[in-house]
Amino acid sequence: MRRREFIALLASSGIAWPLAARAQQSAMPVIGLLDQRSPDELADRLRGFRQGLRDSGFVEGQNVVIE
Repeated sequence: MRRREFIALLASSGIAWPLAARAQQSAMPVIGLLDQRSPDELADRLRGFRQGLRDSGFVEGQNVVIE
């Protein structure tokens, strides 16, 4: 490989790398809930919370994770 070919390869790699980095998907938001009560006791509130997320355009497992 000649010097000019090597420099051209490095230049093209440097240009292509940021474009590939932008093509990656953004991280999915994660919502965490800490409560001393059991999930059964919070069922009504969690149902309402999930409905509010759906109304706002968030779908659990597709564009948001709830833990």
